[in-house]
Amino acid sequence: MHWLGLVAILLAWIGYQWLLRLAGVDFYASWIVALLAQIMVFYVFAMIGQLRLGIYLVVGLGVLISLVLFPLALFRKIDLLSEDIHLFDLWMVAFGIALAGALFLSPLIHYDNFSHWALIVKFMTYTGHLPGAADQIISFTSYPPATALWLTEWTTLVGYHDGVLLVAQFGLIWSATYALFAVLRDRTRALTAMVLCFAISIANVFNIAIRFNNLLVDYVLPIVTAAGIAVLYAHRDQPRYQWPLLALFSASLLLTKNSGTFFVVVLVGYGLYLNLKRLRHQGFGRHLRGLLGYLVTVVLGVLPFLWWQQHVKTTFPSSSKHQIDFQAYLRQLKGESDGTMMKITTKFFRALFDPSTLALQGMLLISAALLVAWIVIRWVIKRRNPLLKLLIVVDLGYLLYAVSVLAMYLVSMPHAEAIKLDGLERYLASTVILSLFVAALALAVEFDYALYEQNFAKRGLRSFRSVSTKTIYQTVSFGLLTFSVIMMVSEINGIDHINAVNQRTLPVQLTKISQPRTKVTDQKFLLVYPEPEDVDNYYAGQVGRYYYFTDKLVGQEAFQMTPAAFKTMIQQYDYVAIPEHHLTFSKLLRKTYGQTVRTGLFRVTPTGLQRIDPQARHY
Repeated sequence: MHWLGLVAILLAWIGYQWLLRLAGVDFYASWIVALLAQIMVFYVFAMIGQLRLGIYLVVGLGVLISLVLFPLALFRKIDLLSEDIHLFDLWMVAFGIALAGALFLSPLIHYDNFSHWALIVKFMTYTGHLPGAADQIISFTSYPPATALWLTEWTTLVGYHDGVLLVAQFGLIWSATYALFAVLRDRTRALTAMVLCFAISIANVFNIAIRFNNLLVDYVLPIVTAAGIAVLYAHRDQPRYQWPLLALFSASLLLTKNSGTFFVVVLVGYGLYLNLKRLRHQGFGRHLRGLLGYLVTVVLGVLPFLWWQQHVKTTFPSSSKHQIDFQAYLRQLKGESDGTMMKITTKFFRALFDPSTLALQGMLLISAALLVAWIVIRWVIKRRNPLLKLLIVVDLGYLLYAVSVLAMYLVSMPHAEAIKLDGLERYLASTVILSLFVAALALAVEFDYALYEQNFAKRGLRSFRSVSTKTIYQTVSFGLLTFSVIMMVSEINGIDHINAVNQRTLPVQLTKISQPRTKVTDQKFLLVYPEPEDVDNYYAGQVGRYYYFTDKLVGQEAFQMTPAAFKTMIQQYDYVAIPEHHLTFSKLLRKTYGQTVRTGLFRVTPTGLQRIDPQARHY
């Protein structure tokens, strides 16, 4: 691990964050905005074939900015070091450091890390460019590269390591999480801040199918969308900030994953609502200028994604899995029988409304919380509020997203995966998490407006309607803080437990027999693994392809053959990797070559297998 590279990344991030604050961007929003802005610049450099140069230039410029601004801030020439520290700041810092520490020690385990999310970062780190048609090791060629570009910056400067990847992605998630606090009018009030802290902690329950210890973007999409909503709200009366921020968040979401379209629609819809609300008492001319500015913003947010679609179309001759291709969708629809489509649809809706599923339980909980809060604020506190309308919008949004997921199963997903509703729990978890954060943001805002004293200067220990309301306020605030701490500690302990359990998994076993390849190769590898399920579902093959950086790797468990056939088969490969003792393979090897082996990486020679030193980096 190169500590100088880590310092450079952090200094650059701080430099851009300071620059944004001087430009007028909200403090809590500035961290994620600085990060997304860097990603967009990396994207431009990657698209013109200069990714590595772009990383060095962006980081170098950011470091220079921080070194110039720090002395000015230190001598009070500019105001950058006077931000107040609140309880939720300490909460975020403490659990951010704890989670980052746990993730740094975590191995990558999930299948999709090796089929794409980590593989594309490894590819860009060691080649310095996006994949082309000749790079057969990359299967999901249509997946946009936003998060991968941020991770590539870290692995290029800090070093390639599972922990570095996970900490870098967590940095993106946590900076987006921090932006949620931008909606708070009065940051000294514990109740409103703890509502957000509690929502952040309880999101881990619905994140169970995704978790932080992998590079999947199913949590990134909703948290960045929620951050975008918070940022737009914080700048609701400042279109000169709101519009470019909307474009930035929209472009980033679309370049994170093709399914980010739904989340962009949510963000763009909210931006339109704020725009119309701001202009409702203005004249026709102001309305027209405002709507034209908004439309230009939406177009600017979509343009980077359209550039990506054009890149995919011109670079790769045939469509890949999950590529947006309407002709392919029509072909699949024509190829599917009515019975098959009905079977998938029926199974989907049964799963969607199954009361035992975490997704439905989460939506019921969110709906109940909004309904109770609306009743209390409307009929007890006697204040009108939009929480009931929000409840309807959130539930309709969940159903619309579910329908879009069903459409994906019907028109773009391979039949074998669609019929099993592969990944449904993960997909639905994304919109439950978004709904949770949207509800939490609204509750935090409405609770603040429902407080007895609206003058911030007069708020204090005596600014309550009565002693009983003060007691309720303090009890609820302390309860939310307590539960949020318990839930976060539980999440950290859960990651530690998973790390302990995963020590005998294939990705960890490979690290014990050899060093990973860092140069794409076309040499042929045989991965011998005794777990038939991991071989049959291609998990072993994907892990091996990623680790040894070759698309010519085969995972195999069954070796029911004669010694002659075994010898012929072995001689087809350049290397044999045996991460776990395979009894049948060992017996055949002893009969064929007279060798006794248990585990290790071996070079294939005409006379048998030649062991390679586990610490050797070149083989």
